[in-house]
Amino acid sequence: MIWWTTWWAWMAGALVLGILEILAPTFILLGFAIGALVTGGLLYMGGAFFASSLPYTLVFFAVVSLIAWLIMRQVFGVRRETVKTWGKDHDIND
Repeated sequence: MIWWTTWWAWMAGALVLGILEILAPTFILLGFAIGALVTGGLLYMGGAFFASSLPYTLVFFAVVSLIAWLIMRQVFGVRRETVKTWGKDHDIND
């Protein structure tokens, strides 16, 4: 059996990426973890369409990861670092 057709390998990869996301919270690895989770789930349910070749599987994984990342970016937003002020015009670091 080839590794990209093994559902539990994708699930294990999703778990590893999820743990790495906890250690380095950037929301980038979480998109890949969701992509791997969806890919593994569809393989578990018998997704023979994209499991027929490695390029189809990787393209599906990449598209789902990108969609998950874009959705998370819309939900959580972009962090815009601003200077916190104390009072009227004093920087909090002064």
